[in-house]
Amino acid sequence: MFRGHVYRTLDTKGRLILPPEFREIVLSQDEAGRIMLTNLDGCVVGYTYPKWLELEQSFNEINLLNRRLRDFQRFFISGAKEVVMDSQGRILLPPHLRKYAKLNREIVLAGVGHKFEIWDQERFEMQISKVEEDFDSLIDDLYQNGYELKI
Repeated sequence: MFRGHVYRTLDTKGRLILPPEFREIVLSQDEAGRIMLTNLDGCVVGYTYPKWLELEQSFNEINLLNRRLRDFQRFFISGAKEVVMDSQGRILLPPHLRKYAKLNREIVLAGVGHKFEIWDQERFEMQISKVEEDFDSLIDDLYQNGYELKI
């Protein structure tokens, strides 16, 4: 599982060095080091290649008569790009994803379970602040929707 967060800097070509623990996860699931990146929630989201295939398959089960679901599928799948980690653990973030996530030079890689997120550092810190301010309400919403966290 991807967890924790690290601060990184994009190089002038738009490349990013993954932390060693992220590299290990990627390589343990795909020897070639393939990662699927896409747009979601104002950031770039990265999936291991096998996890992406599962996720993509799940779109075959949605009701394509529902316009909103078709719109989401179009946004999510058409934004996706396969990248391959190089021998130094770097990935190239495509221009359309850098633009979508408004990535500047200073970024944050956040592990979020079966995926990781790539955020502009300022936007990440604002997002975390929002969650901190509304933490009790968020926990209440989770509980009311049947989720019991044992923290």
